[in-house]
Amino acid sequence: MTLRVIGAGVGRTGTTSLKAALETLLGGRCYHMFEIRDRPDDVPVWHRALQGEMPDWASFLGEFSAAVDWPASAFWPELAAAFPAAVVVLSSRDAEAWWRSASKTIIPASFNAPAGPWREMVFEMFARRFTPAIDDHDAAIAAFEAHNARVRASELGPRLIEWNAADGWAPLCAALGLAVPDTPFPHDNTTAEFLERVPRAAAAPDA
Repeated sequence: MTLRVIGAGVGRTGTTSLKAALETLLGGRCYHMFEIRDRPDDVPVWHRALQGEMPDWASFLGEFSAAVDWPASAFWPELAAAFPAAVVVLSSRDAEAWWRSASKTIIPASFNAPAGPWREMVFEMFARRFTPAIDDHDAAIAAFEAHNARVRASELGPRLIEWNAADGWAPLCAALGLAVPDTPFPHDNTTAEFLERVPRAAAAPDA
């Protein structure tokens, strides 16, 4: 199997909904940060990649037809090069809306995660490929906008599509040459759903 879609958008830009949609469209699994819960051996692979030691992407992600969300989205240039036929989807939203969501979910969840390899990998990812000041409003907003600007400035041509969760099926299906499913577009992992699943995210950062 080879990646047909690479998600370049960061977490909290509809990536869980995008994962569900792509699994429906492609009939295969979509890699997402959630996958790492059941794949702890992936953590050191990502950690080494952050230090410049890239895996054999085709082998590492060989079980998947798409990859979205962090940490894959932090490596969108490498993945786009490794899978030259893949569509690259920049999932995005208003920067302030992104911050309001991220600051209530993934940011405190990262700070409050147990010490260990996953937490270390996530914070190295933020520091090296986003911002080391992930919990600072201005720094995070600037990093979010800079990330999106880099993707838009890439030379991907028609491979790149911008997508907002409100866009639903149509842009994805058009890019992939597939018919629009006769089912509602999935809308998963709202802030409330995230906090129910990861209650420690509701606590203030402890580091």
